[in-house]
Amino acid sequence: MTGRPGGDPTTPPAGAAPSDAGPADAGPAHGGDHRTHTLGLLYPPSGRARDYTTMQLAFVGGIAEAAAPYGYDVLLSPADTGDAPSFRRMLGQRPEGGDRRGDGGGRRVDGVIVMEIRREDGRVEQLVERGFPFVAIGRNHRADEAGWVDLDFAGLASGCVRHLADLGHHRIAFVNRSAELFNSGYGFARLGHEGYVTAMADLGHEPRAYLCGEDLASGEEVVARILAEDPATTSLVTMNEAALEGVYRGLTRHGRAVPRDFSVVGVAASPWAEQVTPQLTAAEIPAKEMSRVAVELMVERLRSSGSTPRHVLLKPLITLRSSTGRCRPVPGSEPEPEFPDFDVDF
Repeated sequence: MTGRPGGDPTTPPAGAAPSDAGPADAGPAHGGDHRTHTLGLLYPPSGRARDYTTMQLAFVGGIAEAAAPYGYDVLLSPADTGDAPSFRRMLGQRPEGGDRRGDGGGRRVDGVIVMEIRREDGRVEQLVERGFPFVAIGRNHRADEAGWVDLDFAGLASGCVRHLADLGHHRIAFVNRSAELFNSGYGFARLGHEGYVTAMADLGHEPRAYLCGEDLASGEEVVARILAEDPATTSLVTMNEAALEGVYRGLTRHGRAVPRDFSVVGVAASPWAEQVTPQLTAAEIPAKEMSRVAVELMVERLRSSGSTPRHVLLKPLITLRSSTGRCRPVPGSEPEPEFPDFDVDF
């Protein structure tokens, strides 16, 4: 993926949107004045077949688009660990035991944007230890030492729960991302889970969270599990866009009409929210804005390595569409009303 060739990589061209991050000199902050005019993007694919999802491709395109006005190209690496060969090559390290032919040993990028951050992330650890300029889309305790931009996933999941509770729902399930992502410590999956559980506990409701693969079949399957475990469930919160169509199909298969019998709300980009019927009430994932902020933070970092890192936490509002409605309890799921006994002597 390439940006605009040539030009000063630190100053947007004429006509570009002004930015506080447009520095006069954004040379690398780690010795020497050699520039590659390239930003690295560490972004492991999260699709079931180890491919990039549509949302991930939106971020890739957004970063390339945001980097172009600064004269930067973008070098994409699927590395998800600190010892991945593509990551080591990006930093100018020789892969251990690898073929050294054609490897000049020089770094390939001026700075790195890291995505799909885990709670414990070897890529971030290496970047911090080497003093290599980087910023993150996402965060963990080590990324705090650099700039980052992230969504308030815990707050968004909590807001979705409270929206459903305001409509009278209290049997609210949570459909998270895949077991692989969750168990490997991906921050957004863990934070979303924490926000959901906390909100349910605060409201006095029983939390029931489910991990779900990122495809249509997994969405259908998770609905079957939800309704098998608690047929009285009337709503769910989801952070799994790729499984959304399957969730809708599963509800239809089980005779639940959205939103008449079942409400769905989620954290999802507008293309997913608007392509299902009825359209999904959701908090937006602003991929383009997050990509732009990440590039600006990266350029700031390259201009002034000693400056205090900026942290940008976004919390989009929930856009009301057509997938949520007042709770209609499943017949037979509510306790029978109790009537007083009358001692009548005829």
